[in-house]
Amino acid sequence: MRYLGTLLLIGLVVYCVIDIVRSDDHERLGVHRALWVLLVVLIPLIGSIVWIAVSWAQRSSQRPQAAGWGGAGHVPGRTVAPDDDAEFLWRLEQERKRQDPPKDDPAA
Repeated sequence: MRYLGTLLLIGLVVYCVIDIVRSDDHERLGVHRALWVLLVVLIPLIGSIVWIAVSWAQRSSQRPQAAGWGGAGHVPGRTVAPDDDAEFLWRLEQERKRQDPPKDDPAA
């Protein structure tokens, strides 16, 4: 229990450094990765909080809104599951209609 705060701070710094390395240029506001890492390592608590705030704000501005929460959107380059992709479902339905023409047989 004595070192819990120190361990949490180290964990936060490690998380932030890994997140910085995996981030893209837009999430870093155009700042080089090395500068962000230096900020987080040299000023751990403040640097980590600043990084998390900036990266989350940038990611939320890129994220499409869910269909029930403000309209559907699609961010180019992001993978969408087939059952969440309206265009894919529409094409699937069109293909099914072409393969199974309506039957005019009243006995069926």
